[in-house]
Amino acid sequence: MSRFKTEDALVLRTRACGESNREAFFLTGGQGIIRAIVYGGPKSKLRAMVSPFHSGVVYLYHDPVRDSYKVSDFDVRFWHPGIRENYERTMAAGALCETILAGHGGGFWREALDLACAVFAALEDAGTELCSSIVVYFLWKWAELLGVRPEFPRNAALSYSSAIRWLYTLEPLELSALNNHIPDGGTLCTAKNLCMDILAAAFGRRLPSWNW
Repeated sequence: MSRFKTEDALVLRTRACGESNREAFFLTGGQGIIRAIVYGGPKSKLRAMVSPFHSGVVYLYHDPVRDSYKVSDFDVRFWHPGIRENYERTMAAGALCETILAGHGGGFWREALDLACAVFAALEDAGTELCSSIVVYFLWKWAELLGVRPEFPRNAALSYSSAIRWLYTLEPLELSALNNHIPDGGTLCTAKNLCMDILAAAFGRRLPSWNW
């Protein structure tokens, strides 16, 4: 079996590892979450490429003895600089990354990666209200991917019925059409809380990054 692997990937998180290296967490289409070491100091080109929110093709070396990965190269296809130019976009993207990590990348990795990449592309130039809608869209879809989303009666006479009705309108929508389906603030807040409750029950905790 080859020790070299190539994966479509999205960088979710990086953190210091030793004096000059970094540890990176990727969502990949073939293996879900992969943790790999990025060697090189602050001036390393590879280190600059392997940054949160970047997506593309990662080249990995697998050490079968230690069962560890090293990043050999990363061909960045999408940098998403617009996410870092706006506080709401950055916080929204961070919340999505933490959600993906908490769900261990989901069970359907290709679908999970495609959804995540589409959402990050939509965040690129999103305004404040759209950022919130995109986050709820992702949480609703992510709960479905994890198999934890309950089936609600679409005409349920509940206090959050308007939120449920709005959430079900997202089913056939492409992200590009979401801007035309932003609900009022109360409905959006209720929908977000509902999605967070569903995922918190699955994770066993609420993620601090959701409170942005």
